[in-house]
Amino acid sequence: MPVSAAFLSLPPLVVAFPVIDPVAVSIGPLAIRWYALAYIAGLVGGWFYARRLVAASSLWGNVRRPTGADIDDMLLYVALGVILGGRIGYILFYSPGQYLEDPLSIFAVWQGGMAFHGGLAGAAIAMFLLARARGLLVLSLFDVAATVAPIGIFFGRIANFINGELWGRPAPDLPFAMVFPHGGPLPRHPSQLYEAFAEGLLLFILLAVVVRIVGFRRPGLVTGVFAVGYAVARSVCEFFREPDPQLGFLFGTQVSALEGGITMGMVLSLPLLIAGIWLIVRALSRQPSTQETVS
Repeated sequence: MPVSAAFLSLPPLVVAFPVIDPVAVSIGPLAIRWYALAYIAGLVGGWFYARRLVAASSLWGNVRRPTGADIDDMLLYVALGVILGGRIGYILFYSPGQYLEDPLSIFAVWQGGMAFHGGLAGAAIAMFLLARARGLLVLSLFDVAATVAPIGIFFGRIANFINGELWGRPAPDLPFAMVFPHGGPLPRHPSQLYEAFAEGLLLFILLAVVVRIVGFRRPGLVTGVFAVGYAVARSVCEFFREPDPQLGFLFGTQVSALEGGITMGMVLSLPLLIAGIWLIVRALSRQPSTQETVS
């Protein structure tokens, strides 16, 4: 894999950002990018873990569980939902003007431009359609997907870091601040790594603990915990992440590295937080290990 050994010339106390080629493997005209590998690793890792979860009957009680074949099909449905939803979400939420001026650039996905909240909505719609077609419990399918989702989030944020994109706010006094290749001369928070840790690793551990204690016997509970956990983690990380340049702060302005206005990431996380709380309350108010109808 082509990895440049070049490092940026930085002042003391600033960690050098390793300039890594965004193309992981190149064979003739075929180029495989780290971003694509991150999507593949997240989907395959999630698929493998999900199959183990549905195979563990002790986690389900009397709740109908998806089969291994259902999980196999969910992989394709979710992949399409994430890609289409992520792209559409980015266009609608982050840069509608650009794509109105140049509609053909909508299809230039290799230039970047994916929104997590859009991908999440796309995946949810795809799983809803799959559950309806198979007569599965919608919330149970969501619970499985929510448990494995942080795997994909983790790899996606690592890919953001490798690409040197979505960098953090200026932090000149931070010992491990970095100067990103396209982020100007100021040392910045490596906010991609913060998000990989909080939205990926920590959320994965939290959900694994919930599944170990409660299992999937309360449909919607794990989905609710994921929604609340992601919304909180993303909102906290937004205090360290530089707002998208075409949007900036929606309300207020930045005062320091840890202060600032409201960003689009925070706004989009609010309905996720509310929905997650509602799902948790709903799940805990019902008796566990009961068979439910599709809804």
